[in-house]
Amino acid sequence: MLFNSLQFLFFFIVVTSLYFALPHKYRWILLLAASCYFYMAFVPIYILILGFTIVIDYFAGRFIEAAEGRRRKLFLVCSILANIGVLCMFKYYNFLNGNFNHLLHGFGTNSPLPYLKILLPIGLSFHTFQAMSYTIEVYRGNQKAERHFGIYSLYVMFYPQLVAGPIERPQNLLHQFREKFNFDYEKVTGGLRLIVWGLFKKVVIADRLAILVDYVYKDPQSHNSRSLIIAAIFFTFQIFCDFSGYSDIAIGTARVMGFTLMKNFDRPFSSLSIAEYWNRWHISLSTWFRDYLFYPLTISLNKKRGNRTLKLYLNLFIVFLVSGLWHGANWTFVVFGALHGFYIVFAIISKNFRERIETIIGLAKFPSLSKFIDRVLVFVLVTFALIFFRSDSVRSAVYVITRIIKGIPDMLSKLLHHQSLSDNLGISKENLLFSVFLILFIEGFSILQGKINIVEYLKSKPFYLRWTVYVGCVFVILFLGVFEKRQFIYFQF
Repeated sequence: MLFNSLQFLFFFIVVTSLYFALPHKYRWILLLAASCYFYMAFVPIYILILGFTIVIDYFAGRFIEAAEGRRRKLFLVCSILANIGVLCMFKYYNFLNGNFNHLLHGFGTNSPLPYLKILLPIGLSFHTFQAMSYTIEVYRGNQKAERHFGIYSLYVMFYPQLVAGPIERPQNLLHQFREKFNFDYEKVTGGLRLIVWGLFKKVVIADRLAILVDYVYKDPQSHNSRSLIIAAIFFTFQIFCDFSGYSDIAIGTARVMGFTLMKNFDRPFSSLSIAEYWNRWHISLSTWFRDYLFYPLTISLNKKRGNRTLKLYLNLFIVFLVSGLWHGANWTFVVFGALHGFYIVFAIISKNFRERIETIIGLAKFPSLSKFIDRVLVFVLVTFALIFFRSDSVRSAVYVITRIIKGIPDMLSKLLHHQSLSDNLGISKENLLFSVFLILFIEGFSILQGKINIVEYLKSKPFYLRWTVYVGCVFVILFLGVFEKRQFIYFQF
């Protein structure tokens, strides 16, 4: 069931209406049943997989809390292995088996393991990580083990953020299922605003940009440097509007009922460094890796002898390598993660050198220009890495990058001689210009968000003016949206 469908609209209205109509003690039952229905709308049988991990982690939490010494760690390890095992089986088995088979080919033999024709359960990586954060926090003593099986199940399956996050910590979400939320006009309107804004980003911007992106990446060999550059830039904004749009709808849907989910995006393209970018992009995942992988790795390696600085670089690179693999079972995602790991490590190593260069050329005297250059550089580096993210294979990504680089001199020559650069992009010139306008609009809106609180500004205006803006946004979505039932990009993870 897609957020950008009429089916979800009716589902949302019915569930929300019943939620406020029911006595508080029965609401968890409604939300759990609705979440099961929501998940089963994709592939019904896979609810059993989700049920398996829920049972494992529920009892693991209870056992961890009751145990002492090494037994606590044993129960935690069993829980993590069960979750990672399910994830590896459905997401990475064929990938690992294929690479193992390719390796054996070099020795003149084949892998005895069969390929499995299985579909990846939707949102598997998201609810697996959320479940793991629960048992880890219980083990650390930051969260009491949940006694109510239904409430714990709801924590894992809460439908607004079930398939693509935000990945919530138990300390933030579990207690909210016991709180009574009455109908709150401010929360309802605030949630609806987020839903409308998320839908705008998804169906008006992301799905429109996807038309050109899909057309070019379907056969990159048929396109010139200009087309590939446009497709790469469009995809950067497509994935941002697609995923942040989903997050806005998820957070808004929960807020209407009174629940508070964590912020998942914070104007990432205003970042002055790749490190800052990851503090603003997919915040729930980046903080998950920070707290549950980077910190433990740092503590573990620091206990051993060796250069601490080198260990820091290694830890950072490992974290980004794993985060790349988290996105998908393909070498393209591994390269995507490795590139970001390299960006981070190189930025740390070259910090003093870059500052000296800025001082020498006098750039330090112009902070606004320096920040602008930094933002452009971050955008270019992110867009470059996303070429691997979007491509079907590493070979295809390398081809796109090579074609872009080789074609730049010819493209510049044509620009200087006022020659036509037109080619077939899969959309009309009018749609291309409109897509560029939408990109400029979303970036302009982001800059404005950094200067003023737009929500508070709207709330300060008269009732009729606020609702004119809201209704206008709905009509823009209805008339300018691309309604092709495109799945959200992060559903595949």
